[in-house]
Amino acid sequence: MTVNAVSSLSLDPLLVMFCPGKKSNMSRHVENLSGFTINILRHDQQALSTYFAGGWREATPPPFRLMPSRCAPRLEGSLAYIECEPHQVIEVGDHWMVIGRVLDVSRGVQPHRPLLFLSGRYRSIDFSESVPAPDLSNVHDEPAHIYYE
Repeated sequence: MTVNAVSSLSLDPLLVMFCPGKKSNMSRHVENLSGFTINILRHDQQALSTYFAGGWREATPPPFRLMPSRCAPRLEGSLAYIECEPHQVIEVGDHWMVIGRVLDVSRGVQPHRPLLFLSGRYRSIDFSESVPAPDLSNVHDEPAHIYYE
């Protein structure tokens, strides 16, 4: 399946989450997962994103290969993958919240340019200019920032 959002949830323990819709094929399996792998796709893997989302209209699927891994098969050639064991599955409206405990993270092949999907379109990141992030290594607590319009 293809999800359009994966989120980190906790650093201790290291947890991630994704939320498949209850009408998705994945929804039949969420309560019986023994493990899963999150594959982060590269910028040039749009066809695989479409295929695993169920929108592929061609007679043959795009080329891909699944490789064995500790929790569940991983996609060969992805930008990165995250291997997880189920931590908790929560019913939330018309979706499931699947929380996984991260067991392993690995970077895949170069270039490390992620596939982005925003507002119904595939996008790319402009790597030409950047501003360094502030050093937050000594920050122990962050005040809440709430903005109202």
